[in-house]
Amino acid sequence: MHRPFQLALCSIVFVLGSSALPPACAQDAAAGRSERVAAILPEIDKMFDDVAAKEHLPGVVYGVVLDGKLVHARSLGLADVERKIPVSGTTEFRIASMTKSFVAMAALKLRDEGKLRLDDPVARYLPELRRVRLPTVDSPALTIRHLMTMTTGLPEDNPWGDRQMALPNARIEQLVGAGLSFSNAPGQAFEYSNLGYILLGKVVTKVAGMRFQDYVTRQILRPLGMHDTRWEYTQAPAGKLALGYRWERDHWELEPILHDGDGAAMGGLITTADDFARYVAFHLDAWPARNDPERGPLRRASRREMQLPHTFAGLSTRATLSDMKTPNPNVSFYGYGLVWQRDSRSVVTSGHSGGLPGFGSQYRFAPEHGVGVFAFTNLRYGPVYGPAAKALAMLLERADLGPRPVPVSPILATRHTQVAQLVQSWDASLAGAIAAENLFLDRSREDWIAHAREKLEPIGSITSVGPIKAENGLRGSFLLNGERGTVNVRFTLTPEREPKVQEIELTPVKQ
Repeated sequence: MHRPFQLALCSIVFVLGSSALPPACAQDAAAGRSERVAAILPEIDKMFDDVAAKEHLPGVVYGVVLDGKLVHARSLGLADVERKIPVSGTTEFRIASMTKSFVAMAALKLRDEGKLRLDDPVARYLPELRRVRLPTVDSPALTIRHLMTMTTGLPEDNPWGDRQMALPNARIEQLVGAGLSFSNAPGQAFEYSNLGYILLGKVVTKVAGMRFQDYVTRQILRPLGMHDTRWEYTQAPAGKLALGYRWERDHWELEPILHDGDGAAMGGLITTADDFARYVAFHLDAWPARNDPERGPLRRASRREMQLPHTFAGLSTRATLSDMKTPNPNVSFYGYGLVWQRDSRSVVTSGHSGGLPGFGSQYRFAPEHGVGVFAFTNLRYGPVYGPAAKALAMLLERADLGPRPVPVSPILATRHTQVAQLVQSWDASLAGAIAAENLFLDRSREDWIAHAREKLEPIGSITSVGPIKAENGLRGSFLLNGERGTVNVRFTLTPEREPKVQEIELTPVKQ
């Protein structure tokens, strides 16, 4: 196909009944997204350059994942200051609390296999909890869901929790069995709990019949191709481990690295940029819901479940767009090992931060837009959190990515053709076949005809009907292109077995 004709086809010409872009047009759309992202990357690179210098980051690596691919990765500084070993895409960083979503994913995989239920009492799997006295007599039993959503009632435990990673099971059982202190009754409120995720790791261990580290490695990491991701830092190949530092009195001081232990579910995973990009892509691949074959290791519905809001975490009324000026308030919830956030533009992002002595990390992704950003550094609680979030915001605000298209259901495609005919003809037999009972009760047929004439006459004769853009399986819109203008047609269908048209909106498109 000649390029000019292809572009014209992609932009304006669709025959009545088309419901999807031709393959060549889809390729053009993907290329356009990549080009718009690439245009913003120099500014993102400069931002990380500035942060690395200002915050004395020994080393940092960050990446952008778009439509399932790592489209940009960049490494700065040193993984080992004394030996002058530079950071690369294969340098192994401890990612701290970003580990939590892997353990939550393991619990959901076991749930999907019928081996546990999220509302099971934790004491069913951890007998030491049977001796724990809950804060009030009317407290509900502590459940696996409470652990996953940080609604255990246990107090916020940073930075105490950061030092518990290497604890052996016997010590954890002793700690819990001696009694725990609660700040709230379970299920009452969000409060960040490392101990809660340590207990979740123990549940996974008990149910899986192996250490949770081994279950995550075998059932999640390896199937995703994350072969350079591990739990014990001494197993990293020579020269590949990012050593952790703190900036003190104008120089870097080496931080001791904790060994893997039975408390590592709260933050022990070690990974590379190349590996972690696969994990971000795996989360992005869960959207939108569709009929494609499952590719595992966790089904798409369960990945989406992880990313959805489960418990209110906070409201930020002073948040802004990436320009740091324009107000953009947002609300945050905690999901299953992930933070969910929706801003004032209804843009949803998800992800998690991580911080330990010697390390800081962050990843954020926009599931409906198919893009994510991650960053790792080897400085104590290194402040890459803001830059990673800002980089994603810049891409969402300025690269014109837009939400990924929702697949068009067969009934929506059928009604698309019929509604396009109906609003032009108001044929009685067609209306009788597709109109819901309310359509002509809410507005008479005569009034619909007059309303449609008012909206369509100004654009002249219809020259083409645009493709259907699905909002979901039963709601969508398309353009009626006329000689002198365009009208947007939006319609919704009923929940009946044979969905009928219950609402039609005709809106002139401003030129």
